[in-house]
Amino acid sequence: MTWSEKLDSFFKISEHGSTIRTEVIAGFTTFMTMAYIIFVNPAILSKAHMPFAPLVTTTVIATAVITALMGLLAKKPYALAPGMGLNAYFTYSVVLVMGYSWQVALTAVFIEGLIFIALSVTKVRTMVANAFPVTLKYSIGAGIGLFLTFIGLNNANIIRYTAEKLLPNGQAVGVVVSMNYINIPSVAIALFGIFITIIFLVNRIKGALLWGILGSTLAAVLWAIHNPWAASQLYPSGFSLPSSPVSLPASIAPIALKLDFQGLINAGALGVIFAFLMVDFFDTLGTVTGLSAKVGDLDEKGNIPEKPLTRMLLTDAIGTTFGALIGTSTVTTYIESAAGVEEGGRTGLVSIVVALLFTIGLFITPIVALVPSAATAPALILVGLFMLSNMKMVNFDDYTEYIPAFITLIVMPFTYSISNGIGAGIITYVITKMATRRFKEITPLMYILAIVFVIYFIWLYWL
Repeated sequence: MTWSEKLDSFFKISEHGSTIRTEVIAGFTTFMTMAYIIFVNPAILSKAHMPFAPLVTTTVIATAVITALMGLLAKKPYALAPGMGLNAYFTYSVVLVMGYSWQVALTAVFIEGLIFIALSVTKVRTMVANAFPVTLKYSIGAGIGLFLTFIGLNNANIIRYTAEKLLPNGQAVGVVVSMNYINIPSVAIALFGIFITIIFLVNRIKGALLWGILGSTLAAVLWAIHNPWAASQLYPSGFSLPSSPVSLPASIAPIALKLDFQGLINAGALGVIFAFLMVDFFDTLGTVTGLSAKVGDLDEKGNIPEKPLTRMLLTDAIGTTFGALIGTSTVTTYIESAAGVEEGGRTGLVSIVVALLFTIGLFITPIVALVPSAATAPALILVGLFMLSNMKMVNFDDYTEYIPAFITLIVMPFTYSISNGIGAGIITYVITKMATRRFKEITPLMYILAIVFVIYFIWLYWL
Protein backbone atom coordinates (compact mmCIF):
# COMPACT_ATOMS: atom_id res chain seq x y z
CA MET A 1 0.00 0.00 0.00
CA THR A 2 1.45 3.40 -1.04
CA TRP A 3 1.63 6.38 1.31
CA SER A 4 -1.21 8.08 -0.53
CA GLU A 5 -3.37 4.98 -0.17
CA LYS A 6 -2.54 4.84 3.54
CA LEU A 7 -3.57 8.48 3.97
CA ASP A 8 -6.75 7.86 2.02
CA SER A 9 -7.55 4.80 4.13
CA PHE A 10 -6.86 6.47 7.49
CA PHE A 11 -8.68 9.73 6.83
CA LYS A 12 -11.29 8.26 4.44
CA ILE A 13 -10.54 11.04 1.98
CA SER A 14 -12.18 9.44 -1.08
CA GLU A 15 -15.19 8.48 1.01
CA HIS A 16 -15.71 12.16 1.80
CA GLY A 17 -15.51 13.12 -1.88
CA SER A 18 -12.10 14.79 -1.57
CA THR A 19 -8.52 14.22 -2.70
CA ILE A 20 -5.12 14.53 -1.01
CA ARG A 21 -4.33 17.56 -3.17
CA THR A 22 -7.59 19.24 -2.15
CA GLU A 23 -6.95 18.51 1.52
CA VAL A 24 -3.43 19.97 1.36
CA ILE A 25 -4.65 23.13 -0.40
CA ALA A 26 -7.40 23.45 2.20
CA GLY A 27 -4.79 23.13 4.95
CA PHE A 28 -2.70 25.93 3.48
CA THR A 29 -5.82 28.07 3.13
CA THR A 30 -6.86 27.58 6.75
CA PHE A 31 -3.31 28.36 7.89
CA MET A 32 -3.21 31.57 5.86
CA THR A 33 -6.51 32.76 7.32
CA MET A 34 -5.55 32.14 10.96
CA ALA A 35 -1.77 32.57 11.01
CA TYR A 36 -2.39 36.00 12.49
CA ILE A 37 -2.83 34.27 15.85
CA ILE A 38 0.97 33.93 16.01
CA PHE A 39 1.08 37.73 16.20
CA VAL A 40 -2.21 38.58 17.87
CA ASN A 41 -2.34 36.16 20.82
CA PRO A 42 1.02 37.27 22.27
CA ALA A 43 0.04 40.90 21.67
CA ILE A 44 -3.16 40.47 23.71
CA LEU A 45 -1.79 38.26 26.51
CA SER A 46 1.34 40.38 26.92
CA LYS A 47 -0.96 43.17 28.10
CA ALA A 48 -1.73 40.88 31.06
CA HIS A 49 1.96 41.29 32.05
CA MET A 50 3.09 38.02 30.43
CA PRO A 51 6.42 38.03 28.50
CA PHE A 52 5.92 38.36 24.74
CA ALA A 53 8.59 36.02 23.28
CA PRO A 54 7.62 32.92 25.32
CA LEU A 55 3.99 33.59 24.37
CA VAL A 56 4.89 33.26 20.69
CA THR A 57 6.42 29.83 21.32
CA THR A 58 3.54 28.70 23.51
CA THR A 59 0.94 29.92 21.01
CA VAL A 60 2.51 27.93 18.18
CA ILE A 61 3.06 24.78 20.26
CA ALA A 62 -0.51 24.77 21.58
CA THR A 63 -1.91 25.38 18.09
CA ALA A 64 0.21 22.73 16.36
CA VAL A 65 -0.21 19.99 18.96
CA ILE A 66 -3.97 20.30 19.48
CA THR A 67 -4.75 20.87 15.79
CA ALA A 68 -2.84 17.67 15.01
CA LEU A 69 -4.85 15.92 17.72
CA MET A 70 -8.07 17.11 16.06
CA GLY A 71 -6.90 15.57 12.81
CA LEU A 72 -5.88 12.26 14.37
CA LEU A 73 -8.65 11.79 16.96
CA ALA A 74 -11.73 13.47 15.51
CA LYS A 75 -10.44 13.37 11.89
CA LYS A 76 -12.15 16.68 11.16
CA PRO A 77 -10.72 19.55 9.05
CA TYR A 78 -10.72 22.03 11.92
CA ALA A 79 -7.84 23.93 13.48
CA LEU A 80 -7.54 24.95 17.11
CA ALA A 81 -5.57 27.77 18.72
CA PRO A 82 -5.80 30.14 21.68
CA GLY A 83 -9.26 31.58 21.20
CA MET A 84 -9.88 35.13 20.10
CA GLY A 85 -12.31 36.62 22.57
CA LEU A 86 -11.25 34.12 25.19
CA ASN A 87 -7.75 35.61 25.28
CA ALA A 88 -9.37 39.04 25.41
CA TYR A 89 -11.55 37.97 28.33
CA PHE A 90 -8.43 36.55 30.04
CA THR A 91 -6.53 39.83 29.67
CA TYR A 92 -9.03 42.65 29.75
CA SER A 93 -11.64 41.25 32.13
CA VAL A 94 -9.93 38.80 34.48
CA VAL A 95 -6.48 40.40 34.79
CA LEU A 96 -6.85 44.10 34.02
CA VAL A 97 -10.36 44.75 35.36
CA MET A 98 -10.88 42.10 38.07
CA GLY A 99 -7.26 42.39 39.19
CA TYR A 100 -6.22 38.72 39.27
CA SER A 101 -2.67 37.76 38.31
CA TRP A 102 -2.09 35.94 35.03
CA GLN A 103 -0.96 32.91 37.03
CA VAL A 104 -4.33 32.75 38.78
CA ALA A 105 -6.12 33.25 35.46
CA LEU A 106 -4.18 30.34 33.93
CA THR A 107 -5.17 28.19 36.90
CA ALA A 108 -8.82 29.01 36.30
CA VAL A 109 -8.42 28.02 32.64
CA PHE A 110 -6.72 24.76 33.66
CA ILE A 111 -9.50 23.81 36.07
CA GLU A 112 -12.08 24.74 33.45
CA GLY A 113 -10.33 22.39 31.01
CA LEU A 114 -10.41 19.51 33.49
CA ILE A 115 -14.12 20.06 34.04
CA PHE A 116 -14.71 20.06 30.28
CA ILE A 117 -12.74 16.84 29.87
CA ALA A 118 -14.99 15.21 32.46
CA LEU A 119 -18.11 16.60 30.80
CA SER A 120 -16.93 15.44 27.38
CA VAL A 121 -16.04 11.92 28.51
CA THR A 122 -19.39 11.50 30.28
CA LYS A 123 -21.17 12.98 27.23
CA VAL A 124 -22.84 15.63 29.39
CA ARG A 125 -21.31 18.28 27.17
CA THR A 126 -22.74 16.58 24.08
CA MET A 127 -26.23 16.51 25.56
CA VAL A 128 -25.99 20.17 26.49
CA ALA A 129 -24.75 21.05 23.01
CA ASN A 130 -27.72 19.40 21.32
CA ALA A 131 -30.21 20.89 23.78
CA PHE A 132 -29.09 24.46 23.18
CA PRO A 133 -31.21 26.55 20.74
CA VAL A 134 -29.72 27.07 17.29
CA THR A 135 -30.47 30.82 17.41
CA LEU A 136 -28.09 31.38 20.30
CA LYS A 137 -25.49 29.02 18.85
CA TYR A 138 -24.99 31.39 15.95
CA SER A 139 -25.56 34.75 17.65
CA ILE A 140 -22.88 34.05 20.27
CA GLY A 141 -20.25 33.70 17.56
CA ALA A 142 -21.43 36.91 15.92
CA GLY A 143 -21.36 38.76 19.25
CA ILE A 144 -17.81 37.61 19.90
CA GLY A 145 -16.89 38.98 16.49
CA LEU A 146 -18.21 42.46 17.32
CA PHE A 147 -16.44 42.31 20.69
CA LEU A 148 -13.16 41.63 18.88
CA THR A 149 -13.82 44.51 16.49
CA PHE A 150 -14.29 46.86 19.44
CA ILE A 151 -11.06 45.62 21.07
CA GLY A 152 -9.15 46.05 17.81
CA LEU A 153 -10.35 49.62 17.41
CA ASN A 154 -9.30 50.34 20.98
CA ASN A 155 -5.88 48.64 20.65
CA ALA A 156 -5.10 50.72 17.56
CA ASN A 157 -6.23 53.90 19.36
CA ILE A 158 -8.73 54.52 16.56
CA ILE A 159 -11.20 54.84 19.38
CA ARG A 160 -10.33 55.43 23.01
CA TYR A 161 -12.13 53.38 25.64
CA THR A 162 -11.57 54.69 29.14
CA ALA A 163 -13.24 54.27 32.52
CA GLU A 164 -13.23 57.17 34.96
CA LYS A 165 -13.79 54.93 37.95
CA LEU A 166 -13.79 51.25 38.89
CA LEU A 167 -16.20 49.97 41.52
CA PRO A 168 -14.96 47.43 44.12
CA ASN A 169 -16.41 44.57 42.05
CA GLY A 170 -14.46 45.72 39.01
CA GLN A 171 -17.41 47.28 37.19
CA ALA A 172 -16.54 50.36 35.14
CA VAL A 173 -18.65 53.50 35.45
CA GLY A 174 -18.31 56.77 33.63
CA VAL A 175 -17.12 54.96 30.51
CA VAL A 176 -15.99 57.21 27.69
CA VAL A 177 -15.58 56.13 24.05
CA SER A 178 -14.22 58.71 21.63
CA MET A 179 -12.50 58.94 18.25
CA ASN A 180 -8.77 59.65 17.98
CA TYR A 181 -6.69 61.63 15.48
CA ILE A 182 -5.53 59.83 12.34
CA ASN A 183 -2.06 61.43 12.46
CA ILE A 184 -1.18 59.26 15.45
CA PRO A 185 1.17 56.49 14.19
CA SER A 186 -0.84 53.58 15.62
CA VAL A 187 -4.05 54.90 14.05
CA ALA A 188 -2.44 55.55 10.66
CA ILE A 189 -0.80 52.10 10.54
CA ALA A 190 -4.00 50.34 11.60
CA LEU A 191 -6.07 52.17 8.97
CA PHE A 192 -3.47 51.30 6.34
CA GLY A 193 -3.70 47.62 7.34
CA ILE A 194 -7.50 47.71 7.28
CA PHE A 195 -7.53 49.06 3.72
CA ILE A 196 -5.00 46.46 2.55
CA THR A 197 -7.06 43.68 4.09
CA ILE A 198 -10.31 44.96 2.60
CA ILE A 199 -8.75 45.14 -0.88
CA PHE A 200 -7.60 41.53 -0.56
CA LEU A 201 -10.97 40.44 0.80
CA VAL A 202 -13.07 41.97 -1.97
CA ASN A 203 -10.76 40.36 -4.52
CA ARG A 204 -11.12 37.05 -2.65
CA ILE A 205 -7.38 36.63 -2.20
CA LYS A 206 -6.59 33.95 0.39
CA GLY A 207 -4.93 35.01 3.60
CA ALA A 208 -6.25 38.58 3.53
CA LEU A 209 -5.87 39.02 7.29
CA LEU A 210 -2.29 37.81 7.20
CA TRP A 211 -1.39 40.03 4.25
CA GLY A 212 -2.94 42.99 6.03
CA ILE A 213 -0.76 42.32 9.08
CA LEU A 214 2.38 41.89 7.00
CA GLY A 215 1.71 45.02 4.93
CA SER A 216 1.03 47.25 7.92
CA THR A 217 4.02 45.76 9.77
CA LEU A 218 6.29 46.65 6.86
CA ALA A 219 4.92 50.19 6.87
CA ALA A 220 5.42 50.41 10.65
CA VAL A 221 9.02 49.19 10.45
CA LEU A 222 9.91 51.63 7.64
CA TRP A 223 8.29 54.50 9.55
CA ALA A 224 10.06 53.53 12.79
CA ILE A 225 13.45 53.36 11.04
CA HIS A 226 13.15 56.92 9.74
CA ASN A 227 11.22 58.52 12.61
CA PRO A 228 12.23 58.01 16.27
CA TRP A 229 8.95 59.51 17.50
CA ALA A 230 6.91 57.05 15.44
CA ALA A 231 9.14 54.23 16.69
CA SER A 232 8.44 55.18 20.31
CA GLN A 233 4.71 55.30 19.61
CA LEU A 234 4.51 52.03 17.70
CA TYR A 235 7.01 50.10 19.84
CA PRO A 236 6.68 51.31 23.47
CA SER A 237 9.06 48.58 24.65
CA GLY A 238 11.77 49.68 22.22
CA PHE A 239 12.52 49.20 18.54
CA SER A 240 15.50 47.48 16.89
CA LEU A 241 16.00 45.43 13.76
CA PRO A 242 16.98 41.78 14.38
CA SER A 243 20.40 40.59 13.26
CA SER A 244 18.79 37.47 11.74
CA PRO A 245 15.26 36.79 10.47
CA VAL A 246 15.18 33.36 12.11
CA SER A 247 16.21 31.98 15.48
CA LEU A 248 15.57 29.15 17.86
CA PRO A 249 12.22 29.43 19.66
CA ALA A 250 12.16 31.35 22.92
CA SER A 251 11.91 29.22 26.03
CA ILE A 252 8.45 28.83 27.53
CA ALA A 253 9.93 28.42 31.03
CA PRO A 254 8.79 31.89 32.20
CA ILE A 255 5.13 31.01 31.62
CA ALA A 256 4.86 27.20 31.56
CA LEU A 257 3.66 25.33 34.66
CA LYS A 258 3.08 28.62 36.49
CA LEU A 259 -0.33 27.72 37.89
CA ASP A 260 -1.23 29.39 41.18
CA PHE A 261 -3.79 27.22 42.96
CA GLN A 262 -3.24 28.94 46.29
CA GLY A 263 -3.85 32.33 44.69
CA LEU A 264 -7.06 31.05 43.12
CA ILE A 265 -8.29 29.79 46.50
CA ASN A 266 -7.33 33.01 48.24
CA ALA A 267 -9.05 35.05 45.59
CA GLY A 268 -12.20 33.00 45.88
CA ALA A 269 -12.34 33.10 42.12
CA LEU A 270 -15.13 30.59 41.56
CA GLY A 271 -16.85 33.26 39.53
CA VAL A 272 -13.84 33.48 37.20
CA ILE A 273 -13.84 29.71 36.65
CA PHE A 274 -17.57 29.79 36.01
CA ALA A 275 -17.17 32.64 33.52
CA PHE A 276 -14.41 30.79 31.66
CA LEU A 277 -16.61 27.69 31.62
CA MET A 278 -19.55 29.54 30.13
CA VAL A 279 -17.53 31.56 27.63
CA ASP A 280 -15.43 28.62 26.43
CA PHE A 281 -18.37 26.26 26.22
CA PHE A 282 -20.59 28.48 24.14
CA ASP A 283 -17.77 29.82 21.98
CA THR A 284 -16.80 26.26 21.06
CA LEU A 285 -20.39 25.19 20.67
CA GLY A 286 -21.18 27.98 18.22
CA THR A 287 -17.99 27.41 16.22
CA VAL A 288 -18.31 23.62 15.98
CA THR A 289 -21.96 23.90 15.01
CA GLY A 290 -21.23 26.50 12.35
CA LEU A 291 -18.37 24.51 10.85
CA SER A 292 -20.33 21.27 10.92
CA ALA A 293 -23.12 23.00 9.06
CA LYS A 294 -20.67 24.04 6.35
CA VAL A 295 -19.27 20.51 6.08
CA GLY A 296 -22.75 19.01 6.07
CA ASP A 297 -22.40 17.09 9.33
CA LEU A 298 -25.67 18.28 10.92
CA ASP A 299 -28.62 15.93 10.94
CA GLU A 300 -32.22 16.85 10.10
CA LYS A 301 -32.70 18.26 13.63
CA GLY A 302 -29.71 20.56 13.35
CA ASN A 303 -27.59 18.41 15.66
CA ILE A 304 -24.11 16.93 15.20
CA PRO A 305 -23.97 13.11 15.46
CA GLU A 306 -22.89 12.04 18.94
CA LYS A 307 -19.59 10.25 18.21
CA PRO A 308 -17.86 12.98 16.14
CA LEU A 309 -19.22 15.68 18.44
CA THR A 310 -17.83 13.91 21.51
CA ARG A 311 -14.40 13.58 19.90
CA MET A 312 -14.34 17.21 18.79
CA LEU A 313 -15.37 18.50 22.21
CA LEU A 314 -12.88 16.19 23.96
CA THR A 315 -10.07 17.47 21.73
CA ASP A 316 -11.12 21.02 22.51
CA ALA A 317 -11.15 20.30 26.26
CA ILE A 318 -7.70 18.67 26.14
CA GLY A 319 -6.47 21.72 24.25
CA THR A 320 -7.67 24.06 26.98
CA THR A 321 -5.93 22.05 29.71
CA PHE A 322 -2.71 21.63 27.71
CA GLY A 323 -2.65 25.30 26.77
CA ALA A 324 -2.99 26.43 30.39
CA LEU A 325 -0.12 24.17 31.42
CA ILE A 326 2.27 25.63 28.85
CA GLY A 327 1.10 29.19 29.44
CA THR A 328 -1.71 30.40 27.22
CA SER A 329 -5.40 31.19 27.50
CA THR A 330 -8.17 28.85 26.39
CA VAL A 331 -7.48 26.83 23.23
CA THR A 332 -10.56 26.41 21.10
CA THR A 333 -11.80 25.49 17.61
CA TYR A 334 -11.33 28.28 15.06
CA ILE A 335 -14.09 29.57 12.84
CA GLU A 336 -11.41 30.40 10.24
CA SER A 337 -11.35 26.66 9.57
CA ALA A 338 -14.35 27.44 7.38
CA ALA A 339 -11.93 28.85 4.80
CA GLY A 340 -10.37 25.41 4.36
CA VAL A 341 -13.81 23.83 4.26
CA GLU A 342 -14.79 26.25 1.48
CA GLU A 343 -11.72 25.04 -0.44
CA GLY A 344 -13.07 21.49 -0.25
CA GLY A 345 -11.32 20.20 2.88
CA ARG A 346 -13.33 17.45 4.53
CA THR A 347 -10.99 15.30 6.64
CA GLY A 348 -8.37 15.42 9.39
CA LEU A 349 -5.56 15.65 6.84
CA VAL A 350 -6.37 19.36 6.62
CA SER A 351 -5.63 19.69 10.34
CA ILE A 352 -2.33 17.82 10.01
CA VAL A 353 -1.20 20.20 7.25
CA VAL A 354 -2.15 23.22 9.38
CA ALA A 355 -0.23 21.82 12.36
CA LEU A 356 2.91 21.30 10.26
CA LEU A 357 2.76 24.84 8.90
CA PHE A 358 2.38 26.31 12.38
CA THR A 359 5.41 24.36 13.56
CA ILE A 360 7.48 26.32 11.06
CA GLY A 361 6.30 29.43 12.87
CA LEU A 362 8.44 28.46 15.86
CA PHE A 363 11.50 29.72 14.05
CA ILE A 364 10.41 33.24 13.05
CA THR A 365 10.32 34.88 16.49
CA PRO A 366 12.63 37.78 15.50
CA ILE A 367 10.21 38.71 12.73
CA VAL A 368 7.20 38.39 15.00
CA ALA A 369 8.78 40.84 17.45
CA LEU A 370 8.61 43.50 14.73
CA VAL A 371 4.82 43.27 14.55
CA PRO A 372 3.29 46.15 16.59
CA SER A 373 -0.19 45.95 18.08
CA ALA A 374 -1.33 48.51 15.52
CA ALA A 375 -0.54 45.99 12.78
CA THR A 376 -2.54 43.22 14.42
CA ALA A 377 -5.52 45.49 15.07
CA PRO A 378 -6.89 45.13 11.51
CA ALA A 379 -7.16 41.38 12.01
CA LEU A 380 -9.06 41.87 15.25
CA ILE A 381 -11.36 44.44 13.67
CA LEU A 382 -12.15 42.43 10.54
CA VAL A 383 -12.49 39.03 12.25
CA GLY A 384 -15.80 40.49 13.39
CA LEU A 385 -16.79 40.65 9.72
CA PHE A 386 -16.41 36.90 9.31
CA MET A 387 -18.08 35.98 12.55
CA LEU A 388 -21.01 38.31 11.97
CA SER A 389 -22.04 36.11 9.03
CA ASN A 390 -23.39 33.65 11.60
CA MET A 391 -26.42 35.91 12.00
CA LYS A 392 -27.77 34.87 8.60
CA MET A 393 -28.79 31.59 10.26
CA VAL A 394 -31.12 33.44 12.67
CA ASN A 395 -34.84 33.60 11.90
CA PHE A 396 -35.48 37.36 11.64
CA ASP A 397 -39.22 36.82 11.18
CA ASP A 398 -39.67 35.31 14.64
CA TYR A 399 -39.14 37.86 17.41
CA THR A 400 -38.70 35.11 20.02
CA GLU A 401 -35.64 34.01 18.02
CA TYR A 402 -34.43 37.38 16.74
CA ILE A 403 -34.63 39.37 19.99
CA PRO A 404 -32.44 36.97 22.05
CA ALA A 405 -29.96 36.85 19.18
CA PHE A 406 -29.91 40.66 18.99
CA ILE A 407 -29.46 41.04 22.75
CA THR A 408 -26.56 38.58 22.66
CA LEU A 409 -25.03 40.45 19.74
CA ILE A 410 -25.05 43.92 21.31
CA VAL A 411 -24.41 43.14 24.98
CA MET A 412 -21.01 41.53 24.35
CA PRO A 413 -19.22 44.54 22.83
CA PHE A 414 -21.16 47.23 24.68
CA THR A 415 -20.48 45.75 28.12
CA TYR A 416 -16.98 44.59 27.12
CA SER A 417 -17.89 41.08 28.26
CA ILE A 418 -18.57 37.85 26.36
CA SER A 419 -20.18 36.10 29.31
CA ASN A 420 -22.57 39.03 29.82
CA GLY A 421 -23.78 38.64 26.25
CA ILE A 422 -24.28 34.90 26.60
CA GLY A 423 -26.20 35.27 29.84
CA ALA A 424 -28.38 38.10 28.56
CA GLY A 425 -29.21 36.08 25.46
CA ILE A 426 -30.19 32.99 27.43
CA ILE A 427 -32.37 34.93 29.86
CA THR A 428 -34.06 36.83 27.02
CA TYR A 429 -34.69 33.60 25.11
CA VAL A 430 -36.49 32.01 28.05
CA ILE A 431 -38.50 35.16 28.78
CA THR A 432 -39.66 35.67 25.18
CA LYS A 433 -40.69 32.05 24.79
CA MET A 434 -42.56 32.09 28.09
CA ALA A 435 -44.25 35.39 27.21
CA THR A 436 -45.65 33.82 24.03
CA ARG A 437 -46.57 30.60 25.86
CA ARG A 438 -44.22 28.55 23.68
CA PHE A 439 -43.04 26.49 26.64
CA LYS A 440 -42.32 23.40 24.57
CA GLU A 441 -39.47 25.23 22.82
CA ILE A 442 -37.66 25.78 26.13
CA THR A 443 -35.56 22.81 27.17
CA PRO A 444 -35.12 22.09 30.89
CA LEU A 445 -31.47 23.01 30.46
CA MET A 446 -32.38 26.53 29.31
CA TYR A 447 -34.45 27.13 32.44
CA ILE A 448 -31.48 26.03 34.54
CA LEU A 449 -29.00 28.21 32.62
CA ALA A 450 -31.32 31.22 32.82
CA ILE A 451 -31.53 30.87 36.61
CA VAL A 452 -27.77 30.38 36.87
CA PHE A 453 -27.11 33.52 34.85
CA VAL A 454 -29.61 35.55 36.88
CA ILE A 455 -27.66 34.54 39.99
CA TYR A 456 -24.41 35.33 38.15
CA PHE A 457 -25.56 38.86 37.26
CA ILE A 458 -26.86 39.54 40.77
CA TRP A 459 -23.58 38.33 42.26
CA LEU A 460 -21.46 40.34 39.83
CA TYR A 461 -23.38 43.60 39.44
CA TRP A 462 -25.71 43.95 42.44
CA LEU A 463 -24.17 42.49 45.58
